[in-house]
Amino acid sequence: MRLIEIDGSMGEGGGQILRTALALSAITGRPMRIYNIRAKRDNPGLRPQHLTAVKAIAQICNARVKGAEVGSMTLEFYPSAIKGGSYVFDVGTAGSVSLVLQALLPVLAFADKPVTVRIRGGTDVPMAPTIDYVREVLARLTETLGYKFTVRVERRGHYPRGGGLVTVTVDQPPGGFKPRDFTERGELRGIALRSHAVKLPRHVAERQASSAAAVLREKLGVEPEVEVEHSEQGLGPGSGITIWAIFDNTVMGSDSLGAPGKRAEIVGGEAAEKLAEDVATGAALDRHASDMIPLYLALAKGTSRIHGAKLTLHTITVLELLKQTLEIHYTLEGSEGKPFKATLHS
Repeated sequence: MRLIEIDGSMGEGGGQILRTALALSAITGRPMRIYNIRAKRDNPGLRPQHLTAVKAIAQICNARVKGAEVGSMTLEFYPSAIKGGSYVFDVGTAGSVSLVLQALLPVLAFADKPVTVRIRGGTDVPMAPTIDYVREVLARLTETLGYKFTVRVERRGHYPRGGGLVTVTVDQPPGGFKPRDFTERGELRGIALRSHAVKLPRHVAERQASSAAAVLREKLGVEPEVEVEHSEQGLGPGSGITIWAIFDNTVMGSDSLGAPGKRAEIVGGEAAEKLAEDVATGAALDRHASDMIPLYLALAKGTSRIHGAKLTLHTITVLELLKQTLEIHYTLEGSEGKPFKATLHS
C-alpha cells in the first residue's frame, strides 16, 4: 500500500499534526510517513509525550514504526489491526496525558473488544487541555456521536514533575461515529466547575472556585455547581480549574492552571472569562473542542456542521490534514480569531 506523505510543518506545525496523522493511519490502516515533525517549535521533533503517543498507538494496532525516538523529525508508521485489552503507558515526564489521549481516543473507538488504558504523566500542565476538560467536555461531546468512554483520575500530576495516573475505559467500542450538527446549542441548563489543589492549602482551590463563580454570575447570570478537590497525593504542588456549561445540544468548557506567583483569584477568573467569551459568540463548540471534534466528524459517514467560538490555526490545520488523508470536502466561513462555521462532507 502506498505510503501517505504528511508534512509536519504545515499550518501550525506542531504536535497536533502528528497526533491526528497517527490516529488516521491506525484507523484507516494506511501507512504514513510524517516528516518535518513539529518543525515550527523551539524544540522540534518528537518529545517524550509525542513518543508516548506513537508507542501507545503502535502497540494497540501492532504497527511497525521507523524513527520512534526523542528528537526524531521523521516517522514512518505501518499499522495493523486495532486490538482491545489492557494497556499501560508512561510518558515519563510531566508531558500531557490529555494530548496522548487526543491521539489515542479516536483509535480506541475501533478496537475489536473492550479496552482499558492507564497512562502516567501530567494531568494538568500548560499548553494542553486539563484532564477534567477531557472527561467533562470532550467525553460528553463524543457520546453524542455514539462513542462513550470513561476517564478516572487516580492521581493528578503537574509541571514539572508529573506523576499523574489516569485510567480510560471503553466498554463498547462503536467502530465508528455518527455525523451531527454542532450548530444550535439550545438552552443553557447549568454550569459546573471543578477546582483542585494538590500539596497546596485547600483555600487555593476554594479561592479559584469563588473567583470563577463570581465571574459566571456576573457575565452569564448563572450560579455554578461547585466542586472543590484537595489532595496531598502527588509528586509536586499544583492547582487548576475546569468549567463546563451544559446546553440542550452541546457542552462548552474552559480551564486554567495555577503557576508560581499567579494568584488563585486570577486562575479562577481567567477560566470563567474565557468560557463567558465563548458562550457570548452564540457558538455550539468552544475554542478547544473546535479543533478536536472535526476528526470524529470526518470519520463519520455523512454531512456534519460546526459553529465554533474561535477559529484557530489548529482548527484550520486539522481540516486541511483531514482533507488530504481522508479526501473529505469541507467549507469554512470565518477568519482566524473569530467565530466560524464549517461543513464537512465525508
